[in-house]
Amino acid sequence: MISPISNFPVALLAGGMATRLRPITEKIPKLLVEVAGEPFFSHQIRLLKKQGLTRVVLCVGYLGEMIVEQYGDGSKWGIKIEYSFDGPTLLGTGGALIRALPKLGDAFYILYGDSYLPIDYLNVGQAFRDSGKQGLMTVFENHGRYDASNVWFQDGRIKVYDKKNKVPAMHHIDYGLGLLKAEALSGWPTDKPVDLVEVYQQLVAGDQLAGYEIGERFYEIGSHEGLAELDQLIRNGRNPDRGGQR
Repeated sequence: MISPISNFPVALLAGGMATRLRPITEKIPKLLVEVAGEPFFSHQIRLLKKQGLTRVVLCVGYLGEMIVEQYGDGSKWGIKIEYSFDGPTLLGTGGALIRALPKLGDAFYILYGDSYLPIDYLNVGQAFRDSGKQGLMTVFENHGRYDASNVWFQDGRIKVYDKKNKVPAMHHIDYGLGLLKAEALSGWPTDKPVDLVEVYQQLVAGDQLAGYEIGERFYEIGSHEGLAELDQLIRNGRNPDRGGQR
């Protein structure tokens, strides 16, 4: 029996080197990059708490000890934080999830460590549960505006997801929030790098990846441009999570 949606933990993928944000990330991990005077992770925590999601499993690698030192078990924030370290070899987004499975349980949210997504997470979780599928990906009709579109989404279904091989029908993009059942990761290697893209593609091939379209654009700090945009929005009091300009 899968636990209630609000009890699903959030697997937050934050183990990468964040090379696109150098030189900022030469000495700190991406989650600690300052946005409007605070580490980005603090903003993510507020979003999750607002949605009633209070269990976070941080999949960390590069400079992850600095996050542990600053946020600990999350009790000061009113949440529970657990940590799953890649170890000496970075395991990739899928590999990090596989390593964290003992802490994640039967089903869980997946959030990227550079995504700021002011949406209703519980609605997405309910759509995942209703789908009966092993996974769900949120998508946004992007048309190449904010990043390269990588999803062919039609008639409520994900037909193709590919970041390398583009097809003309790709008008959507992976929005940055997903859900998986633990069984979706069975059969993958436990000690080698695995890309979450490959996991999603296998699910698409087996018609086991539901699609959920989001109407509001996403925000991210994965690039200097995205970081500057979100920083300015929040500093100017136009935080997209507080009913300000989108």
